[in-house]
Amino acid sequence: MVEKKRGGHDLPGRQSYPALHADLEKLVEILGDHLPSGVISDWKGAIVAAVSNFLPRVSHQRCLTHVVREAKRLLPQNSGFLATSVLRTIAKRLSHISTEEGKRSWLADLIEWERIYGHRLKEKTVNPETGKKWWYTHGNLRRAWRLLTDDWYPFFVHLDHPSIPSSNNSLEGVNSQIKKRLSCHRGMKTLQQVSFLFWYLAFTRTKSKPNLKKLWGCWKQEP
Repeated sequence: MVEKKRGGHDLPGRQSYPALHADLEKLVEILGDHLPSGVISDWKGAIVAAVSNFLPRVSHQRCLTHVVREAKRLLPQNSGFLATSVLRTIAKRLSHISTEEGKRSWLADLIEWERIYGHRLKEKTVNPETGKKWWYTHGNLRRAWRLLTDDWYPFFVHLDHPSIPSSNNSLEGVNSQIKKRLSCHRGMKTLQQVSFLFWYLAFTRTKSKPNLKKLWGCWKQEP
C-alpha cells in the first residue's frame, strides 16, 4: 500500500511532482516485481500523475475520508438552503458504501438531486445597478457537486479490490509512528531504511504466533 508523502523525502510542504517522481522511481526500483496490491491517496494532481506513471497497472483508490471532509466543508451543516443540506446528506453516505448495491443507490441519489436541484448550479448573482449577471450564486455548491461527480470511479475501487481500504486514515497513524522510528536511526541508508520498515510493519501487524510462523515460512521460501 502506498500513501501520499508531503513534499517528498518526509519534508514538510506541498506535494510536488518532481519530489514524488524521485520517491516513486526509487521505490519501484527497490520493490522490483513485488509491487503493492493497491494505492490510496487524497487524489492531488501530482500524486495521480506520479502513480499513473510509475504504477500504471496498480489500482488507485481515492480516499473517501478526504472527499467527505471536503464536501462537508463546502456544504455547511446549518445551511438553510435545501439543496445544500440534501447534497451534504448524500456526500456523508459515501464513506459507508461497501457493496455494489450501495454504490448504485448512491449514484441514483446524485442523479435525483441533479433533477431536482440542478438548476441551482447555473444561477448567477445579478448586479442590481446594471442588471448584468456576475459570478455563480452558489459557488461552494458547484464545487461540492464537481467533487462528487467529475471523477467518481476512483471512489469505488475498493469494491473490486477488497485488499484496498476506502480511506487512508489508518495509514496516517502508521506513518507518524514510522517517522518517529526513522528519526531515531538517521544514519541508515535508503536500503537499510526499507529493510527496517518491512520488518517493522511485519511485526506490528502480524502478532499471533501462527501468523508469525506462516510469515516466516513464506520468507524462507523466497529465492
